[in-house]
Amino acid sequence: MSVERVDTVVVGAGVVGLAVARALAQRGHEVLVLEAATAIGTGTSSRNSEVIHAGLYYPTGSLKARLCVQGRERLYDYCAERGLGHRRCGKLIAATDEAQVAALRALQAQALANGVGDVQWLDGAQARELEPQLRAVAGLLSPSTGIVDSHALMLSLLGDAEAAGAMLALASPVLSGRVTAQGIELQVGGEQPMALLAQRVVNSAGHGAPALAGRIQGLAPQHVPRAWACKGHYFSLRGRSPFARLVYPLHDAAGLGVHLTLDLGGQARFGPDTQWLDDADPATFDYRVDESRIPAFEAAIRRYWPALPDGALAPAYTGVRPKISGPGQPAADFRIDAAAQHGVPGLVNLFGIESPGLTACLALAEHVAAQV
Repeated sequence: MSVERVDTVVVGAGVVGLAVARALAQRGHEVLVLEAATAIGTGTSSRNSEVIHAGLYYPTGSLKARLCVQGRERLYDYCAERGLGHRRCGKLIAATDEAQVAALRALQAQALANGVGDVQWLDGAQARELEPQLRAVAGLLSPSTGIVDSHALMLSLLGDAEAAGAMLALASPVLSGRVTAQGIELQVGGEQPMALLAQRVVNSAGHGAPALAGRIQGLAPQHVPRAWACKGHYFSLRGRSPFARLVYPLHDAAGLGVHLTLDLGGQARFGPDTQWLDDADPATFDYRVDESRIPAFEAAIRRYWPALPDGALAPAYTGVRPKISGPGQPAADFRIDAAAQHGVPGLVNLFGIESPGLTACLALAEHVAAQV
């Protein structure tokens, strides 16, 4: 098989991979995006809450905190410029009893330390004035939180990348790689297998990023983290939502709890919950909704919305978070590993790009482009 030469390969056509391809193509790189699936954004990018996060939760100075805060305003500006569906609807984080007030105060301090200066403390009466159906003894209002049409965003990023000369190859899984003196040689499967010699490779394969990194000969194994998979269910609300904003309970180690989000049509949905999977191989993921989880959802929701009617939840969809930290471990930061970390020129591995990856996608792309 002959080897085709290419300047830059981006593996993965989710929202982050497409944003990276756009950033690199606009800098003059010849970019080829390889996607194993038959369409863009079929993994994490299309199975999430579609929330534009403000940047409240993440440890100060972490990549998640910095890139979320930077990316949020870039994303709002980008959506406004392109006419993409989005809304800065705000969210309210509720302390449902006095025992949670101290944790809510700590979250307010965390937000301010992260540069999210518009958060507002509310007492119970103020919170209920904004959202009369909410049970809360105190609340934290985040006006910068919003929602976005993630598919329209991905189509726009792809359009920008292609306008700058990037190319997309679907159904093109990267089977293996090899570091050579001339670049990184990739073996690509699909109906028309090919071998590519790339000067730069950005591994933005989401769930598959650690496994792909492990298949690159010349990358030391200690630079490949273990992959973990954490499934989350979403249920939609039958009927009209009584809430104008997103409503979140206080978060836990695995995620942000069973929260209420809205889509651009005003439909409310709840999720995600936390279900650690035994196998982190995306080929094994079962995306079916387990309706037996509805009673646990109802109990979680009624802590902040006691008036949730019986039988009001309908199955919506599920997603799987691409984690590099497991049950009981502190949540890992984004990992963006370039030559400075692993010693392979031209290779950038993106590991653990879960939430707030959607919000941070444009800032993540700028960060990766600087590494490349």
